[in-house]
Amino acid sequence: MTPPSLSAVKVLAFDVFGTVVDWHGGIVREVDAMGLGVDGNAFALAWRDGYQPAMARVMAGELGWTRVDELHRMILDRVLEEFGIATLTEEQKRHLNKAWHRLDAWPDTIEGMMRLKARYMVCSLSNGNIGLLADMAKHAGLPWDCILSAEVFRAYKPDPATYLGVAATFDVKPHEVLMVATHRDDLAAARACGLQTAYIERPLEFGAGRRKDDSPQPGNALHATSIIDLAGQLGCSG
Repeated sequence: MTPPSLSAVKVLAFDVFGTVVDWHGGIVREVDAMGLGVDGNAFALAWRDGYQPAMARVMAGELGWTRVDELHRMILDRVLEEFGIATLTEEQKRHLNKAWHRLDAWPDTIEGMMRLKARYMVCSLSNGNIGLLADMAKHAGLPWDCILSAEVFRAYKPDPATYLGVAATFDVKPHEVLMVATHRDDLAAARACGLQTAYIERPLEFGAGRRKDDSPQPGNALHATSIIDLAGQLGCSG
């Protein structure tokens, strides 16, 4: 079977955490700023490591539909206990939980997205809830044409409803959507739904102490070192 051509692509759907924004650096910064007396790197990793298990509880039906903000708070309460932090007020916990709303973009993100917007519809496809993604876009200056979230489809990636929901939202065929992410499982699930895929290298997503393997793998239509590089490969120059 002949693979679809990239010339058919009309919509670019971006994973957000790790692909578009630096969640690790942002969480470390916020934890350190609060003077909690813990290793910010270890705290950030522990918080993020709780994300997949918490989301799995929703997908398995153990929890009803739960927004990522609430999942993050559930994980945060446990991590605070694990790290022996018992002095935070409820207001401080709420502030810390919203650190995920205040993440910064990777240095190449804004320029790359602006180049891509000249030719394509550019949207998010994140498990983050809409309020979180909107706050993040305002903080980081993310130039989305549209914010799509698992909250819209009441399903978390890798549920097919999310990937096919992008195509349905823009009334295009699945192969006319290019899913852009730095997570191989995300891209594999998108391809299984008929989307085309592009991998973005983010070797420092988990910090310098937990470098990722960003080597190319078969199946992706594109493999880029940055979003600017992706734009160049798609013919969207500055």
